[in-house]
Amino acid sequence: QVQLVESGGGLVQAGGSLRLSCVASGRTFSNLFMGWFRQAPGKEREFVGSISQSGARKYYADSLLGRFTISRDNAKNTVYLQMNSLGPEDTAVYYCAANSRITNSARRSDYLYWGQGTQVTVSS
Repeated sequence: QVQLVESGGGLVQAGGSLRLSCVASGRTFSNLFMGWFRQAPGKEREFVGSISQSGARKYYADSLLGRFTISRDNAKNTVYLQMNSLGPEDTAVYYCAANSRITNSARRSDYLYWGQGTQVTVSS
């Protein structure tokens, strides 16, 4: 089993930045492919980005237009999501997810482990 705990969410004004963190436990972190998803009120959970086990490969949703950056620190069992130029459309609960048996996926169903989520609210 893998436990994932997100943090770093909060209220920010439009144009601001936030960095989310997700700490993993229960499995060798460097074996985990990590993803970030988000779910806005009344909408389905959508892919934000993902990062390979070594951190060498990163993937992002096209809609983000380069505003978000994923990174990881395997020594700290942590994956990060740096979010810049935030707008009200980025308001959502942000989730990290993991699976050791994939090398790339934007599909929710491919991720076995999920955190509880952290709320990000962007005011206009």
